[in-house]
Amino acid sequence: MFITQDCLAQIDKVKSALDEAEAVIIGAGAGLSTSAGFTYSGERFDENFRDFGEKYGFKDMYSGGFYPYATQEEFWAFWSKNIFVNRYVDPPEPVYDELYKLIKNKNYFVITTNVDHCFQKAGFDKNRLFYTQGDYGLFQCSVPCHDKTYDNEKLIRRMVAEQRDMKVPTHLLPRCPVCGKPMTMNLRCDDKFVQDEGWYAARGRYENFIKQHRSKRVVYLELGVGGNTPIIIKYPFWQMTLRNKNAVYVCINKGEAVCPQEIKNRSYLVNDDIGKVLTYLLN
Repeated sequence: MFITQDCLAQIDKVKSALDEAEAVIIGAGAGLSTSAGFTYSGERFDENFRDFGEKYGFKDMYSGGFYPYATQEEFWAFWSKNIFVNRYVDPPEPVYDELYKLIKNKNYFVITTNVDHCFQKAGFDKNRLFYTQGDYGLFQCSVPCHDKTYDNEKLIRRMVAEQRDMKVPTHLLPRCPVCGKPMTMNLRCDDKFVQDEGWYAARGRYENFIKQHRSKRVVYLELGVGGNTPIIIKYPFWQMTLRNKNAVYVCINKGEAVCPQEIKNRSYLVNDDIGKVLTYLLN
């Protein structure tokens, strides 16, 4: 494991800030899961989707999610496998486990745009998690005709086991139990995303945590957040750090660790792999 001297100096400051914090608010983006091995292209794509790529012409899982499949049987053949490998299979690297070891005894809360459930699998308290963009493990009505979500594990596993020639059997296609229309994933990709009772409860807990600690010694720990949806985590973290003179902003993100000039004197930026940094912090 090699970490540059500049990064080591920043990491030591991060360690001190975490030790002194009264609360740690973690904001996690796709880069955290990438560090944990949940890559959507390359070797992992070839292992799981080479046949799909050869048939449809895409080269990564992300593109496969937007492909205009001709039938629901084809659509769910791809999506069931995509959900399975990114939700019900554990990530190859123990990055989430190490993050949990680092903060499990601290007063923490997590907000994330990730939909892969890795936080709960690592042991994080589900009452201290806010998944803003949905969950691969949930179905919702595609209309949607009502604001409820449904656990999909059993059906997803059957789709993966029983699909043939990149098609699932027609009798396994998920239908809304209320209106009978096709079900879809509970992912925020358009204006049909269902925010169910659990989503609103999690948002309420997160907002209360923010209010309770808005003037205390808080570390806003941003991990792997890119530029796709900065208004969910990045910009609010900058604003809350600016308003609270006792707060510290930490960004660990290889090649993308930045902050505005206004909070530079209370920011620690680590341009390196999240997994390597967490291992160093633990040891």
